[in-house]
Amino acid sequence: MGVRRLFRFKSIHTNIALAFSCLILCTTLLLSYSSYRLSSRSVARNSLDYTAQLIDQVNTNIRNYIDNMESISSLALSNGDLQRFLSVPRGTPEAEALSARIAGFFHALVASRNDMAALLFVGSNGTVISDRPNAPLKDYSELIGQDWYQSARNAGGNVSVSSARVQHLYKGEYRWVVSMSKMLRGPGYGAPTGVLLVDLNYNVIDDLCRQISLGRRGYVFIVDSAGDLVYHPQQQILNTELKKENIPLILGSADRSEKVADSGEAKIYTIRSTGFGWKIVGVTYRADLAGDRRNMQLSAAMWGGLCLLAALGISIWLSFTLTRPIKQLDIHMKQVEKGNFDIRVDIASPNEIGKLARTFNLMIGKIRELMGQIVREQEIKRVSEIKALQAQIKPHFLYNTLDSIIWMAETNKMREVVEMTTALSKLFRASIGQGEGEVPLAVELEHIDSYMKIQAMRYRNKFTYAIDVAPELRGCPILRFVLQPLVENAIYHGLKNKAETGHIRIAGRRTGSVLELTVEDDGIGMDRAAAEALLAPAAGDAARTGSGVGVLNVHQRIRLLYGPSFGLAFDSEPEEGTTVTIRIPYAEHHAFAESKS
Repeated sequence: MGVRRLFRFKSIHTNIALAFSCLILCTTLLLSYSSYRLSSRSVARNSLDYTAQLIDQVNTNIRNYIDNMESISSLALSNGDLQRFLSVPRGTPEAEALSARIAGFFHALVASRNDMAALLFVGSNGTVISDRPNAPLKDYSELIGQDWYQSARNAGGNVSVSSARVQHLYKGEYRWVVSMSKMLRGPGYGAPTGVLLVDLNYNVIDDLCRQISLGRRGYVFIVDSAGDLVYHPQQQILNTELKKENIPLILGSADRSEKVADSGEAKIYTIRSTGFGWKIVGVTYRADLAGDRRNMQLSAAMWGGLCLLAALGISIWLSFTLTRPIKQLDIHMKQVEKGNFDIRVDIASPNEIGKLARTFNLMIGKIRELMGQIVREQEIKRVSEIKALQAQIKPHFLYNTLDSIIWMAETNKMREVVEMTTALSKLFRASIGQGEGEVPLAVELEHIDSYMKIQAMRYRNKFTYAIDVAPELRGCPILRFVLQPLVENAIYHGLKNKAETGHIRIAGRRTGSVLELTVEDDGIGMDRAAAEALLAPAAGDAARTGSGVGVLNVHQRIRLLYGPSFGLAFDSEPEEGTTVTIRIPYAEHHAFAESKS
């Protein structure tokens, strides 16, 4: 009971924090004390010895490689043809022959070694000899202005080694190289001189350095005497200044190890100098070079096992105590996931779980309130959309009817104008309502009868029509203005361009609880793809040309009011006509019949 009271806090965060803090503190103190004494001395000793041996190996390899390249350059400079070439007048046949032999000799040297990128001799008298005679070299004035040429002349006959750089000797060619250049003097005072250039592939140095492993994160890099990087495996990160190396420390240090800090983490520089101005630096992190790992592992395993046993018992007890109310809350949440919002969580705890339970109860109540509000808003939105769609058809119908009357008046057919105007007045009298969305089918048929009379007068001898709907069906409620767009579509697109007189038939039948009205014409028809496109929402703009305002609109209105199982369906074949079927729920006429009486 005493332990339970000790860990009984009002905050669950306090319970967890205290338990984990005790476990982590005990484990850290025990393991740190036993491992620190074993690792502190061995880390420094092993890191210095291990890194020094590897850097000495890299230094030896690079120096041997540079010495080898110097030997090759000395071999090229000692070539008798090259010595004679400096003393022979330029442009003579002998000079041309010597130039060809020297170029062949250069080519043979470069071809025999994969680590050489180029071998070039540039004379002070304007001559240039390359290992690739036919390659497009840069102009002589550009060559003698490059750093390697000037460095060789300033070195006074000594070998000049550059840092890694992009060499541009040949037009359109850019290579990463390390350049070695040396000046050659001709026989006699005042004789022409020249500079021999040996370009070494940068990949050779890269391979020599990358094959050295200095712990998990250690690496090797090279700087020249000016502080420029010759090689660094993280060159791109250095360019972004996310990482920096202590170059002044390296340049001012002798061949020894220096301790530095990298973002607060200790690391060691092991520095070695070459005989040609470079410094090779090995970087190791002390955390990567821990020694006496066997003893550390045994010690950590022993103390860690004891701590884990103690922690396991405490964790089991704490987890049972802390998670019991959470499991109870989880059960109620799963009920909410199944759609049961009539639940309430009863957790009378003063900590965060109790607060969470009370918040959960408030959230469920708010969700119920919001769901009811959404249902009401969606119903209002649905009614508004139906009214907006209905309002869209009225000006469309009026425009087409007045257009027909204007056309007959312009042709002085006054009797037909009177008849059509009379039919129009009947049509509007039939369409006048009290703002209701639905009317009896009889009113809609009276409306379409007046409309078809008007269109029959406009397109004389173009079509005949018939309305065949049983009287017992005429009291069924139906949306206003659903037949007129379909009849208009049949006239304009089915019969208008037909040579002989066509026929439109409107029929109705009841199938169970569904009323089906058909608008059938024997016009030119259409293929299946064109019929399906009339009801495709993506084809809304296309469907709105001509009679399309009504077709898609009627389909959407019916689906909005009655549901997605109702609407329009097209059955058409080219040159055989079109049948449009309207499916709506059947209802008795009751109120409509009473209002008509």
